[in-house]
Amino acid sequence: MTSKKISLIALFTALTVAGASIKVPAIIGSIALDVFPALVIAILIGSSSGAMVACFGHLISALFGGMPLGPFHVMIAFEMAFLVWIFSKLFHNRNKILAGFIFIIGNALIAPLPFMFFIGKPFYVSIVPSLLIGSFINIVIAFFLAPRLQAFYVNVKQHEAER
Repeated sequence: MTSKKISLIALFTALTVAGASIKVPAIIGSIALDVFPALVIAILIGSSSGAMVACFGHLISALFGGMPLGPFHVMIAFEMAFLVWIFSKLFHNRNKILAGFIFIIGNALIAPLPFMFFIGKPFYVSIVPSLLIGSFINIVIAFFLAPRLQAFYVNVKQHEAER
């Protein structure tokens, strides 16, 4: 892994933490705009980088948020990493709309399923609407930013190749 790639991963992880401070109104918990940097870097660099940003970014933002769900945040971090990895694979296979749809469904409906068994059905039912809204907003932001940043990223790579 190059130092530039490590720097981009660190930068986007920091953006994830910054996005965590932008909250979406939720009935339970804190839904935030903390995953769009992971989605963007997954588009720009690849699935592994996006998964790392999603995992580390969630853990750091949960830590700053007071870890309201305790050790469950580790499970959520791995779920986020997996969802961003799947998103990237689908996105790079020219299934952009499907990638966004799968991410939204996975993040809003499937990822919180374990909480139905650990915390209860009322928690699941009350968190899903907020997760749907938050997931949709994160995808829209990622789809908006990625092409603009991708053009810049490609220009930087071309400039480096000329040296």
